Amino acid sequence: MHPPAHGADTPLFIVLNAASGRRDTDAVRTAIESACNAAGRRCRIFLVDGPGKLQPFAREAVERARAGGGVVVAAGGDGTINAVAQATLGSGCAFGVLPQGTFNYFSRTHGIPAETEAALQVLLTEPPRAVQVGLVNDKVFLVNASLGLYARLLEERETFKRDYGRSRITALGAAVVTMLRGGHRSWRLRLAWRGQERDLRTRSLFVGNNALQLHQVGIADADAPEEGQLAAIAVKPGRWWSLPGLLVQGALGRLGHADDILSFPFASMTVKPAASGQRRIKVATDGELNWLAMPLLFRVAPEPLWLIKPAVAPELEAARE
Repeated sequence: MHPPAHGADTPLFIVLNAASGRRDTDAVRTAIESACNAAGRRCRIFLVDGPGKLQPFAREAVERARAGGGVVVAAGGDGTINAVAQATLGSGCAFGVLPQGTFNYFSRTHGIPAETEAALQVLLTEPPRAVQVGLVNDKVFLVNASLGLYARLLEERETFKRDYGRSRITALGAAVVTMLRGGHRSWRLRLAWRGQERDLRTRSLFVGNNALQLHQVGIADADAPEEGQLAAIAVKPGRWWSLPGLLVQGALGRLGHADDILSFPFASMTVKPAASGQRRIKVATDGELNWLAMPLLFRVAPEPLWLIKPAVAPELEAARE
Protein backbone atom coordinates (compact mmCIF):
# COMPACT_ATOMS: atom_id res chain seq x y z
CA MET A 1 0.00 0.00 0.00
CA HIS A 2 1.57 3.25 -1.15
CA PRO A 3 1.20 6.69 0.51
CA PRO A 4 -0.62 9.49 -1.32
CA ALA A 5 1.42 11.74 -3.61
CA HIS A 6 2.82 14.57 -1.54
CA GLY A 7 5.24 17.40 -2.26
CA ALA A 8 6.35 20.89 -1.33
CA ASP A 9 3.51 22.43 -3.37
CA THR A 10 0.66 20.18 -2.15
CA PRO A 11 -2.27 22.40 -1.09
CA LEU A 12 -3.77 22.20 2.39
CA PHE A 13 -7.50 22.10 3.18
CA ILE A 14 -7.80 22.90 6.87
CA VAL A 15 -10.87 22.36 9.07
CA LEU A 16 -10.38 24.73 12.03
CA ASN A 17 -12.74 24.30 14.99
CA ALA A 18 -13.23 27.58 16.85
CA ALA A 19 -14.73 25.70 19.81
CA SER A 20 -11.70 23.47 20.48
CA GLY A 21 -9.42 24.10 23.43
CA ARG A 22 -8.72 27.48 24.98
CA ARG A 23 -6.70 29.12 22.20
CA ASP A 24 -7.41 32.31 20.29
CA THR A 25 -8.88 31.14 16.97
CA ASP A 26 -7.87 34.35 15.17
CA ALA A 27 -4.28 33.90 16.33
CA VAL A 28 -4.26 30.28 15.19
CA ARG A 29 -5.67 31.24 11.80
CA THR A 30 -3.07 33.98 11.40
CA ALA A 31 -0.27 31.55 12.31
CA ILE A 32 -1.53 29.03 9.74
CA GLU A 33 -1.76 31.58 6.95
CA SER A 34 1.64 33.10 7.77
CA ALA A 35 3.40 29.72 7.82
CA CYS A 36 1.77 28.63 4.57
CA ASN A 37 2.62 31.92 2.84
CA ALA A 38 6.23 31.68 4.01
CA ALA A 39 6.48 28.12 2.66
CA GLY A 40 4.72 28.98 -0.59
CA ARG A 41 1.90 26.55 0.18
CA ARG A 42 -1.71 27.18 -0.80
CA CYS A 43 -4.23 26.68 1.96
CA ARG A 44 -7.99 26.90 2.34
CA ILE A 45 -9.42 27.23 5.86
CA PHE A 46 -12.92 26.01 6.74
CA LEU A 47 -13.81 27.76 10.01
CA VAL A 48 -16.20 25.74 12.19
CA ASP A 49 -17.85 28.54 14.15
CA GLY A 50 -21.20 26.99 15.02
CA PRO A 51 -22.98 23.71 15.74
CA GLY A 52 -23.60 21.34 12.87
CA LYS A 53 -20.81 22.67 10.66
CA LEU A 54 -17.98 20.27 11.49
CA GLN A 55 -19.02 17.24 9.47
CA PRO A 56 -20.18 19.17 6.36
CA PHE A 57 -16.90 21.13 6.33
CA ALA A 58 -14.92 17.91 6.81
CA ARG A 59 -16.64 16.34 3.81
CA GLU A 60 -16.10 19.46 1.70
CA ALA A 61 -12.40 19.59 2.66
CA VAL A 62 -12.00 15.97 1.55
CA GLU A 63 -13.80 16.60 -1.74
CA ARG A 64 -11.57 19.60 -2.48
CA ALA A 65 -8.43 17.72 -1.49
CA ARG A 66 -9.32 14.79 -3.74
CA ALA A 67 -9.98 17.10 -6.66
CA GLY A 68 -6.81 19.12 -6.12
CA GLY A 69 -4.39 16.46 -4.89
CA GLY A 70 -4.27 18.09 -1.47
CA VAL A 71 -3.93 17.30 2.23
CA VAL A 72 -6.91 17.31 4.61
CA VAL A 73 -5.99 18.91 7.93
CA ALA A 74 -7.86 18.88 11.26
CA ALA A 75 -7.16 21.81 13.61
CA GLY A 76 -8.85 21.08 16.92
CA GLY A 77 -9.12 18.60 19.77
CA ASP A 78 -9.47 14.82 19.58
CA GLY A 79 -13.18 15.09 18.71
CA THR A 80 -12.49 17.39 15.77
CA ILE A 81 -9.62 15.21 14.61
CA ASN A 82 -11.90 12.16 14.81
CA ALA A 83 -14.62 13.78 12.66
CA VAL A 84 -12.18 14.88 9.97
CA ALA A 85 -10.40 11.51 10.03
CA GLN A 86 -13.77 9.78 9.56
CA ALA A 87 -14.30 11.79 6.37
CA THR A 88 -10.70 11.28 5.17
CA LEU A 89 -10.26 7.54 5.74
CA GLY A 90 -10.39 5.70 2.44
CA SER A 91 -10.33 8.90 0.35
CA GLY A 92 -6.76 8.51 -0.85
CA CYS A 93 -5.82 11.86 0.74
CA ALA A 94 -3.04 12.52 3.21
CA PHE A 95 -4.13 13.73 6.64
CA GLY A 96 -2.60 16.40 8.87
CA VAL A 97 -3.20 17.56 12.44
CA LEU A 98 -2.81 20.89 14.23
CA PRO A 99 -3.73 19.96 17.83
CA GLN A 100 -5.83 22.49 19.73
CA GLY A 101 -7.45 20.36 22.44
CA THR A 102 -6.94 19.63 26.13
CA PHE A 103 -5.31 16.18 26.04
CA ASN A 104 -4.26 15.81 22.36
CA TYR A 105 -3.53 12.09 22.77
CA PHE A 106 -3.62 11.37 19.05
CA SER A 107 -1.08 14.01 18.12
CA ARG A 108 1.17 13.31 21.10
CA THR A 109 1.43 9.58 20.40
CA HIS A 110 2.56 10.41 16.85
CA GLY A 111 5.12 13.07 17.76
CA ILE A 112 3.15 16.13 16.63
CA PRO A 113 3.83 19.09 18.96
CA ALA A 114 1.04 20.88 20.82
CA GLU A 115 2.37 24.35 19.88
CA THR A 116 0.73 25.53 16.65
CA GLU A 117 3.93 26.89 15.08
CA ALA A 118 5.85 23.67 15.74
CA ALA A 119 2.95 21.53 14.50
CA LEU A 120 2.86 23.62 11.33
CA GLN A 121 6.53 22.86 10.68
CA VAL A 122 5.72 19.14 10.90
CA LEU A 123 2.76 19.61 8.55
CA LEU A 124 4.85 21.52 6.02
CA THR A 125 7.99 19.37 6.06
CA GLU A 126 7.21 15.75 6.98
CA PRO A 127 5.82 13.02 4.67
CA PRO A 128 2.61 11.00 5.21
CA ARG A 129 3.10 7.81 7.20
CA ALA A 130 0.60 5.00 7.82
CA VAL A 131 -1.15 4.94 11.22
CA GLN A 132 -3.72 2.49 12.53
CA VAL A 133 -7.41 3.36 12.82
CA GLY A 134 -9.92 1.62 15.07
CA LEU A 135 -13.54 1.04 14.04
CA VAL A 136 -16.65 0.28 16.05
CA ASN A 137 -19.57 -0.47 13.71
CA ASP A 138 -17.64 1.52 11.06
CA LYS A 139 -17.37 4.55 13.38
CA VAL A 140 -13.74 5.71 13.51
CA PHE A 141 -11.80 5.99 16.74
CA LEU A 142 -8.19 7.10 16.84
CA VAL A 143 -7.68 7.15 20.62
CA ASN A 144 -10.34 5.01 22.28
CA ALA A 145 -13.92 3.79 22.25
CA SER A 146 -15.88 2.87 25.34
CA LEU A 147 -19.25 2.01 26.81
CA GLY A 148 -20.62 1.96 30.34
CA LEU A 149 -19.00 3.96 33.14
CA TYR A 150 -16.28 5.56 31.01
CA ALA A 151 -18.85 6.82 28.50
CA ARG A 152 -20.92 8.24 31.37
CA LEU A 153 -17.83 9.91 32.78
CA LEU A 154 -17.21 11.65 29.44
CA GLU A 155 -20.83 12.76 29.24
CA GLU A 156 -20.74 14.34 32.71
CA ARG A 157 -17.32 15.86 32.01
CA GLU A 158 -18.88 18.03 29.31
CA THR A 159 -21.16 19.58 31.94
CA PHE A 160 -18.14 20.37 34.10
CA LYS A 161 -16.37 21.93 31.11
CA ARG A 162 -19.31 24.23 30.41
CA ASP A 163 -19.37 25.34 34.05
CA TYR A 164 -15.66 25.48 34.89
CA GLY A 165 -13.79 25.67 31.56
CA ARG A 166 -11.59 23.23 29.66
CA SER A 167 -8.54 21.96 31.54
CA ARG A 168 -7.02 18.70 32.75
CA ILE A 169 -7.87 19.62 36.36
CA THR A 170 -11.53 20.05 35.38
CA ALA A 171 -11.52 16.65 33.64
CA LEU A 172 -9.96 14.95 36.67
CA GLY A 173 -12.44 16.62 39.04
CA ALA A 174 -15.35 15.49 36.88
CA ALA A 175 -14.05 11.90 36.93
CA VAL A 176 -13.77 11.86 40.73
CA VAL A 177 -17.28 13.29 41.22
CA THR A 178 -18.80 10.82 38.76
CA MET A 179 -17.20 7.84 40.49
CA LEU A 180 -18.13 8.98 44.01
CA ARG A 181 -21.81 9.33 43.09
CA GLY A 182 -22.26 5.58 42.96
CA GLY A 183 -25.19 3.82 41.35
CA HIS A 184 -23.10 2.74 38.35
CA ARG A 185 -24.82 0.14 36.20
CA SER A 186 -23.18 -3.18 35.41
CA TRP A 187 -23.50 -4.60 31.90
CA ARG A 188 -23.78 -8.29 31.05
CA LEU A 189 -21.99 -8.72 27.76
CA ARG A 190 -20.89 -11.56 25.52
CA LEU A 191 -17.49 -10.98 23.92
CA ALA A 192 -16.24 -13.00 20.95
CA TRP A 193 -12.66 -12.74 19.65
CA ARG A 194 -10.01 -15.12 18.28
CA GLY A 195 -12.52 -17.95 18.01
CA GLN A 196 -13.54 -17.82 21.67
CA GLU A 197 -16.52 -16.40 23.53
CA ARG A 198 -16.75 -15.08 27.06
CA ASP A 199 -19.67 -13.77 29.11
CA LEU A 200 -18.61 -10.76 31.12
CA ARG A 201 -20.24 -8.58 33.73
CA THR A 202 -18.60 -5.18 33.70
CA ARG A 203 -19.10 -1.56 34.66
CA SER A 204 -17.17 -0.33 31.65
CA LEU A 205 -15.59 -1.70 28.49
CA PHE A 206 -12.78 0.42 27.08
CA VAL A 207 -11.02 -0.27 23.77
CA GLY A 208 -7.73 1.57 23.27
CA ASN A 209 -6.03 2.51 20.01
CA ASN A 210 -3.45 4.86 21.51
CA ALA A 211 -0.18 3.46 22.81
CA LEU A 212 0.73 6.59 24.76
CA GLN A 213 -2.53 6.62 26.74
CA LEU A 214 -2.25 2.88 27.43
CA HIS A 215 1.36 3.20 28.60
CA GLN A 216 0.48 6.09 30.89
CA VAL A 217 -2.21 4.09 32.72
CA GLY A 218 0.02 1.02 32.90
CA ILE A 219 -1.71 -1.61 30.75
CA ALA A 220 0.43 -4.67 29.89
CA ASP A 221 -0.61 -4.65 26.22
CA ALA A 222 0.04 -0.93 25.77
CA ASP A 223 1.88 -1.42 22.48
CA ALA A 224 -1.01 -3.33 20.88
CA PRO A 225 -1.89 -0.32 18.63
CA GLU A 226 1.70 -0.28 17.36
CA GLU A 227 1.47 -4.00 16.55
CA GLY A 228 -1.71 -4.06 14.47
CA GLN A 229 -4.12 -4.69 17.36
CA LEU A 230 -6.45 -2.93 19.78
CA ALA A 231 -6.45 -3.29 23.57
CA ALA A 232 -9.61 -4.17 25.53
CA ILE A 233 -9.91 -3.13 29.18
CA ALA A 234 -12.91 -4.19 31.27
CA VAL A 235 -13.71 -3.01 34.80
CA LYS A 236 -15.05 -5.87 36.89
CA PRO A 237 -18.17 -5.10 38.95
CA GLY A 238 -16.63 -4.62 42.40
CA ARG A 239 -18.02 -2.34 45.08
CA TRP A 240 -18.60 1.19 43.79
CA TRP A 241 -16.30 2.79 46.37
CA SER A 242 -13.34 0.94 44.83
CA LEU A 243 -13.68 3.00 41.62
CA PRO A 244 -11.76 6.10 42.83
CA GLY A 245 -8.91 3.73 43.70
CA LEU A 246 -8.82 2.57 40.08
CA LEU A 247 -8.61 6.20 39.00
CA VAL A 248 -5.60 6.69 41.29
CA GLN A 249 -3.90 3.53 40.02
CA GLY A 250 -4.41 4.71 36.45
CA ALA A 251 -2.89 8.10 37.30
CA LEU A 252 0.10 6.29 38.84
CA GLY A 253 0.52 4.08 35.76
CA ARG A 254 -0.45 0.90 37.62
CA LEU A 255 -3.92 0.12 36.28
CA GLY A 256 -2.77 -3.18 34.83
CA HIS A 257 -1.93 -4.41 38.37
CA ALA A 258 -5.45 -3.80 39.70
CA ASP A 259 -7.47 -6.90 40.61
CA ASP A 260 -10.65 -5.31 39.20
CA ILE A 261 -9.21 -4.95 35.68
CA LEU A 262 -9.25 -7.44 32.81
CA SER A 263 -7.27 -6.55 29.67
CA PHE A 264 -6.27 -8.31 26.45
CA PRO A 265 -5.25 -7.45 22.84
CA PHE A 266 -7.32 -8.28 19.76
CA ALA A 267 -7.73 -7.36 16.09
CA SER A 268 -11.49 -7.95 15.84
CA MET A 269 -14.09 -8.46 18.58
CA THR A 270 -17.89 -8.68 18.65
CA VAL A 271 -19.75 -7.42 21.71
CA LYS A 272 -23.42 -8.18 22.26
CA PRO A 273 -25.78 -8.37 25.23
CA ALA A 274 -25.60 -11.63 27.17
CA ALA A 275 -29.43 -11.56 27.16
CA SER A 276 -31.66 -10.41 24.32
CA GLY A 277 -33.44 -7.07 24.39
CA GLN A 278 -30.69 -4.45 24.21
CA ARG A 279 -30.80 -2.99 20.69
CA ARG A 280 -28.76 0.19 21.02
CA ILE A 281 -26.09 1.40 23.39
CA LYS A 282 -24.30 4.68 24.04
CA VAL A 283 -20.67 4.47 22.92
CA ALA A 284 -18.01 7.16 23.27
CA THR A 285 -15.48 7.47 20.43
CA ASP A 286 -12.58 9.85 21.08
CA GLY A 287 -14.74 11.66 23.63
CA GLU A 288 -17.81 12.04 21.40
CA LEU A 289 -21.01 10.17 22.33
CA ASN A 290 -22.98 8.10 19.80
CA TRP A 291 -25.92 5.70 19.94
CA LEU A 292 -24.85 2.53 18.09
CA ALA A 293 -26.79 -0.60 17.23
CA MET A 294 -25.94 -3.87 18.94
CA PRO A 295 -24.02 -6.05 18.36
CA LEU A 296 -20.89 -3.92 18.33
CA LEU A 297 -17.98 -4.88 16.09
CA PHE A 298 -14.64 -3.48 17.24
CA ARG A 299 -11.86 -3.97 14.71
CA VAL A 300 -8.73 -2.57 13.15
CA ALA A 301 -9.58 -0.71 9.95
CA PRO A 302 -8.42 -2.59 6.83
CA GLU A 303 -6.55 0.47 5.56
CA PRO A 304 -4.45 3.05 7.40
CA LEU A 305 -4.80 6.77 7.77
CA TRP A 306 -1.89 8.48 5.98
CA LEU A 307 -0.84 10.94 8.68
CA ILE A 308 1.80 13.61 8.11
CA LYS A 309 4.06 13.08 11.10
CA PRO A 310 7.69 12.70 12.21
CA ALA A 311 9.37 9.31 12.13
CA VAL A 312 9.88 9.38 15.93
CA ALA A 313 7.45 10.30 18.73
CA PRO A 314 9.58 11.38 21.74
CA GLU A 315 6.75 11.28 24.30
CA LEU A 316 5.77 7.74 23.35
CA GLU A 317 9.39 6.59 23.45
CA ALA A 318 9.77 8.11 26.92
CA ALA A 319 6.60 6.38 28.14
CA ARG A 320 8.03 3.00 27.12
CA GLU A 321 11.14 3.40 29.28
